[in-house]
Amino acid sequence: MFKRFLWLEWKSFFRSASVGKSIGLKILLIFLALYFSVAFLALGIGLYPLLQKAFPDQDPLELVNRFVLLWLVFELGFRFMLQTLPVLDIKPLLNLPIARRKAVNFVLIKSIYSFFNFLPLFIIIPFGIFCIYKSDYGTWNILGWMIAMIAITQCINFLNFIIKKKFTDNLKALIPVFLLVIVLGALEYFNVFEVSFWFGKMLDFLVLKPYLAIIPILLVVVLYKWNQLNLESKFYLDAGLKAKQQAVNTQDFGWTKKFGTLAPFLQQDLKLIWRNKRPKTTIYMSLILLGYGLFVYPTEMYSHSAFYVFVGIFMTGIFMINFGQFVPSWDASYYPLIMSQNIPVKDYLASKAMLLSFSVIILAILTTPYIYFGWNILLINMVAALYNIGVNVPILLYSGSFNKKRIDLDKSPFMNYQGTGAAQWIVGLPLMFLPILIFWLLDYFIGFKTALLGLSGLGALGLILRPQIMQYLARVYRKRKYAMINGFKQTGD
Repeated sequence: MFKRFLWLEWKSFFRSASVGKSIGLKILLIFLALYFSVAFLALGIGLYPLLQKAFPDQDPLELVNRFVLLWLVFELGFRFMLQTLPVLDIKPLLNLPIARRKAVNFVLIKSIYSFFNFLPLFIIIPFGIFCIYKSDYGTWNILGWMIAMIAITQCINFLNFIIKKKFTDNLKALIPVFLLVIVLGALEYFNVFEVSFWFGKMLDFLVLKPYLAIIPILLVVVLYKWNQLNLESKFYLDAGLKAKQQAVNTQDFGWTKKFGTLAPFLQQDLKLIWRNKRPKTTIYMSLILLGYGLFVYPTEMYSHSAFYVFVGIFMTGIFMINFGQFVPSWDASYYPLIMSQNIPVKDYLASKAMLLSFSVIILAILTTPYIYFGWNILLINMVAALYNIGVNVPILLYSGSFNKKRIDLDKSPFMNYQGTGAAQWIVGLPLMFLPILIFWLLDYFIGFKTALLGLSGLGALGLILRPQIMQYLARVYRKRKYAMINGFKQTGD
């Protein structure tokens, strides 16, 4: 039966209307996979000698064990953002005499062969071999540790499966988990309770008692069974046919009327964000990514003002980037209607600019607690916010004039490339790297204060010239109106 499922997937892939795009994407992913495989293998081979040289008085295996928990948290977040779950079109199978458990097992076993599960092996196996030959531990002790680490990797795989199935549609349910991680991270940072230290101690004990590797293996079985029961409970024809009932959201955002002619557009955008999955998720992701500074500011390796500019641009402009790069694709379903009305394009774009600028101001205010790491951090974040509003918002709107791909608002944004084109990739260069280059040049040749004044001056200049810029952008949008409308009519991915 497994061979039959694989054969069906093979035929489905090559008979798809988008087979060319799928092959191109897979070629790109293969190159990325080769790159990361080589990088992880180099790290796995060099990890033991490097640790032995850098910390000659400490055991490399104990050092690695102490950072395993941090790695697992990072890996789980990375998988949640990037790993796509294996899928199987079950509807055609529901009318056939195929056991549910076979189809569910196929999906779960297929997830075991994900590339994300092989990456840690490039570190675990070479490092384990070094430990066998270089350390005083016995061979069986290290083999037990390696088996336990591989089992823990599979635990992360099935845990990610559960989280994605249960919480992707309701990210708010994950807020307690994020708060718990933040609290544990704070306790670790302030040396109140070192979670990673005690987790490392447990792994050290496992090395001494290798038969304890059975515990993570049993945990894999439990998580597999949990996923199996969860998927089987949804494996019914009625589940697919049953209409989803949702409460009607009557939020009308009447307070936007004070913005005059821009009010209808602002209301439209706020309703779009409030009522649809993909734009709403960008808000949650923007709030989560505000914590990026916690990984950068305490780290000595990143303690350079130019890198802080990158962090400031990123944190204060993350919603602006995620939402603004798809203007006007968000309105693809009714964009022809908008363009057929007697509506000034300039007002339409001005409302988008106001929404993006407002998001930058909110996020800049939320970054103020980073003053804990120094006044220069606060100044850089505020200057980055001003630069985002004055320069990056018009750049994003200009790149939007090249958008011709529609967006399905109900789909999740994770690993969803719908609406993504060359414009989204190219626009990242001036958005992120131009302010860093300007700041670095001014800081290097003149000084820190001049660099801040230079970026803030560009932001202020962009605000002063905003009316003229909006008129220019309106002309560009009118010129490309028919190409955009024609592109938005295409419904394929």
